[in-house]
Amino acid sequence: MKRGEDRGFTLLEVIVLIVMAGILLPAILVPFVASVKGSGKPEMASKAMFLAQQKMEEFMKFNYNQPELSPVALTPYANTDFPGYRWRWSISLVNSNFNPSGGDVGYKRIQVQVQDPENSTYEILSVVSNFP
Repeated sequence: MKRGEDRGFTLLEVIVLIVMAGILLPAILVPFVASVKGSGKPEMASKAMFLAQQKMEEFMKFNYNQPELSPVALTPYANTDFPGYRWRWSISLVNSNFNPSGGDVGYKRIQVQVQDPENSTYEILSVVSNFP
């Protein structure tokens, strides 16, 4: 065989290929792995907001003067029917600008917080009025 007809890669070419792959592969794989790892987050957020809405609907079925809507400070977290999700709530007296009020002027703010398995917190607020 003639020297010019040899086919294949030299050791130097193989080493250069390995070094370039070592540099380029992490640059490609790191964002991919991060996106795959975070792909469950939208599902957790949706589930947490569903739970918050569910709790809020429980409160909204009561009239302003019913004892279930008595002012209460932020409760400790309690477990939900979904493992890993916890919720807490508060009911407070507010004025017409929805700022805390020293007395009952006809508005109550209901706050519901839900914490997902990664400890992210989602919150919804609603106001109940004593006016027709």
